[in-house]
Amino acid sequence: MRADVQQVADGTYLVHGSNTNWVILTEGDAVTLIDTGYPGDRAGLLASLTEVGSAPEAVEAVLITHAHTDHLGNAEYLRTTYGTPVYLHEAEVPHARRDFLHQVNVGTVLRNGWRPGVLPWAIHAIRSGGTAHVPVTSPAAFPSAGPLDLPGRPVPVHTPGHTDGHCAFHLPDAGAVIAGDALVSGHPTSRIKGPQLLPDMFHHERTRAVASLAVFEGLKGDVLLPGHGPLHRGPVREAALQARERAV
Repeated sequence: MRADVQQVADGTYLVHGSNTNWVILTEGDAVTLIDTGYPGDRAGLLASLTEVGSAPEAVEAVLITHAHTDHLGNAEYLRTTYGTPVYLHEAEVPHARRDFLHQVNVGTVLRNGWRPGVLPWAIHAIRSGGTAHVPVTSPAAFPSAGPLDLPGRPVPVHTPGHTDGHCAFHLPDAGAVIAGDALVSGHPTSRIKGPQLLPDMFHHERTRAVASLAVFEGLKGDVLLPGHGPLHRGPVREAALQARERAV
């Protein structure tokens, strides 16, 4: 599997894996990696680091928007192989350890199998390791509340609903927001394109997911880097408003 690397700004790259995106932030020789794709995306993940002139040894930290398997899939591999610390919101740390799992289950997928795109997506997810058990043994909460002292200086922004500890990351200098699954621009199970929430079955608490769109409305930026779907250019505030209108 070959990942598609798209440069968004200086030192900022959105990478499209197999139905899931991750982000690479570079600063000199150092790297911050945000999300890690499915377990089956490992070759593409490593290749994407090479493509931006880096290597897994240069990753100073892995930041995880939320601990669903398609975003957490290679975090433990990087931690055990290269000693890379893995950081999440404090509410998401036990989720990454798999003390519990708030993720769409097989029964829910089957009940929604009549919806366009659901069964092909499910088959792909299974083949990519979506049902694999991939806990992070020693995840940690973000070491600070403000800009993290990491390449790209990402600012964690709590956006709960998709999961309890879901976090977006604001990049003020780049005028960009890494939205994870709290605000996406497309998904194989969605019939619409552009800013939107994921279909209801994917959210742990849909009401909170809708409420978190207000957080995005308050972030300055003209580039949205979603966890699913293509790069979206335009005011992040307007993207959040559009997603809210579609969620009604």
